[in-house]
Parts: sequence; structure tokens; C-alpha cells
Amino acid sequence: MPARIQNAQLKDEVYRQMFRLEAHRPGAEMDLAVALLRAWAVPGSPAAGRKDRQWLEKICPICLAMIEAALHCDESGVRRIQ
Repeated sequence: MPARIQNAQLKDEVYRQMFRLEAHRPGAEMDLAVALLRAWAVPGSPAAGRKDRQWLEKICPICLAMIEAALHCDESGVRRIQ
């Protein structure tokens, strides 16, 4: 599979998991984390690699903040007191 198509599929998966996490789906935190790891681990072509790495550098802080927030909320989406 060409790197360009594979990278597009990985981006789609990250966005899909972000939406699942926003919807408070069970296990979405781990699924988003795995999707991010896959996106970082996949080797890309030199031309696509730089562009995809820039995208990852922008999206990762957003995803990590979402994961951390979700881990501090109960199932109803209400922030837990720690």
C-alpha cells in the first residue's frame, strides 16, 4: 500500500477515535492512544513524512489533553474530584 494512502487512513483513524472519545464511548481513551502510536510508528515516504509529522505535532497535544480529561471524568462526563 502506498505510504500516502496508509498515512491518510491513519489520520482518519485518529480523528475517528477523537470523535468516539468526545462521545464518551467506553475504551475510547486507549483506542485514541493506540491510533496515535500507530501514526507515529508508521514509516512514510520522505515527501509525505515531513507533512505528516507536522500534522502529528499539531494533533498530539490536543489528543493527549482529551485523553487526560477523559481519564479524570466519570462515565457521565462529569469531572471527578481527586
